[in-house]
Amino acid sequence: MASLKKEYSTTILSEKSTNACSLLEETKLFQEAAYIALYHAMPDEVQTAALIEKWYRQKTILLPVIEGDDIRMLPYRGKETVKPGLFGILEPVAGEETAAYQIDLLIAPGVAFDRLGNRLGRGRGYYDRLLTSLSAPRLGLCFDFQLHDEIPAEPFDIPMQGIVTDREIIRLSI
Repeated sequence: MASLKKEYSTTILSEKSTNACSLLEETKLFQEAAYIALYHAMPDEVQTAALIEKWYRQKTILLPVIEGDDIRMLPYRGKETVKPGLFGILEPVAGEETAAYQIDLLIAPGVAFDRLGNRLGRGRGYYDRLLTSLSAPRLGLCFDFQLHDEIPAEPFDIPMQGIVTDREIIRLSI
């Protein structure tokens, strides 16, 4: 995946991020959700900062905060309310944790996804643990070159119910 990403300039990756976020916004799941668990992107992920800024006043945008082995979802309240956390990812500094049952939609990053909904994370299991307590629809957000026909998956992995890339929306069980 990293070698494929290197084939694209920063400008093209920015355009691909904009396209992926636009397709995400077109989904009925996104449009109808009030509480959206999203993420601030690492450099090799679909960039979500503009999407977060665009929507946080109309919807409750929840961002992950890593504490030990746990991931908590806290509301985003503006640029001045975040700071770099673990791995340098921007995290809310304060706020009341949102219970999993309140989340209407989870949008997950990943190193790779496949057309069956499987997600390859970074190996620390944060999202895997979060997904076990979540009943909301789960969408993966990635660049088209991160989408494969099939990737390795374990029996305990919880698949995404849809994948949004910069080129297409794949609906699986939603």
